[in-house]
Amino acid sequence: MRKSIGLIVLTGMMTACSAQTHTTPITPISALKLLAVQEIPYDARFKGTTVGGLSGIDYDSTQQSYYLISDDRSALQPARFYTMKVYLNNQGFDSLRITDVVTLRQPDGYPFPNTQQDPAHTPDPEALRYDPVRKQMVWTSEGERIVSNKDTVLENPSIHFIEPDGKFIDSIPLPRNLWMHATEKGPRRNGVLEGITYANGYKTLYVSLEEPRYEDGERADIRPNDAWVRIYRFNRESLRNTAQYAYKLEPIAYPAFPADAFKINGIPDILSAGGTRLLVMERSFSTGRMPCTIKIFLTDCSKAEDISKVNSLKRKPPTRPLQKKLLLNMDDLGIYVDNVEGMTFGPTLPNGHRTLLMVSDNNFSQLEKTQLFLFEVMP
Repeated sequence: MRKSIGLIVLTGMMTACSAQTHTTPITPISALKLLAVQEIPYDARFKGTTVGGLSGIDYDSTQQSYYLISDDRSALQPARFYTMKVYLNNQGFDSLRITDVVTLRQPDGYPFPNTQQDPAHTPDPEALRYDPVRKQMVWTSEGERIVSNKDTVLENPSIHFIEPDGKFIDSIPLPRNLWMHATEKGPRRNGVLEGITYANGYKTLYVSLEEPRYEDGERADIRPNDAWVRIYRFNRESLRNTAQYAYKLEPIAYPAFPADAFKINGIPDILSAGGTRLLVMERSFSTGRMPCTIKIFLTDCSKAEDISKVNSLKRKPPTRPLQKKLLLNMDDLGIYVDNVEGMTFGPTLPNGHRTLLMVSDNNFSQLEKTQLFLFEVMP
């Protein structure tokens, strides 16, 4: 039975301290150590909304709150994000408390429509970050690409700046190689803007594609191949795209069953690790196997070439792509790991080490779980 409640408190398993900062410190990261795991029930509700589809997370150290965006395409309730408090104790999680839900607004001030009302303007929210300098938020939508004999829906991906109350401020003009097309050109459906992060004191934005563009080559497969995805750099003031980088995906971790069933490996999120360094999350899923394989890599954009002027990485492979170092394979943890899609640095531990929180997207399915993972960042 589904319960409707106005407050969610989840008891679970560290007193932590935090300091306000507008710059991610450049400190060594050698590994990520799991401290605790917490679940949000499938039937959780808050202020008349279904708590699920959590595909992005960010931390506001001033308010000591987390922001989590839902990828509900206004199908259950209007597109939205949540505010949550996370309390820690010496063992890990003590409790979680959702404190607010905010509706994402269009430029005209109205909530976004669902696919039945207006499929060409229905968002697909995936990532969210808070900017404490401007006291604004930024979120991404993957857009839509449906090509069929009956109908064609093409909606370009988008990056929107909003007030904390959800009101629209502005959007970033995206480069033409991110525009949707009815032919096999540009981004693939559901493989577009999944990750976003601020860097350089909130003067820079990095945005990642989940899967390769058609011109850049084939998708990841079980066998090793050249599955190139792009990471885009934007100047926050001018909103200009100042660089693009090539990142090679790992092979899909496990075969699908049956063999021709759906399988994928892509980037669901990225996170600034200070300077020009990024943490890159790769998520692999194969039909017939419920858990996902989640890997976290460390990379540095300063050592890679700008591929902005390269239309096809398939025809012209990069000579200096992003190099990556594996920090974590969650298969090694010996626990069930669902569809993890978001990550953020959290408060600092008493020993001076940072925390990292990850959240999984349950796709509003009773068969999947909304999980929160708490890690200690090892220098």
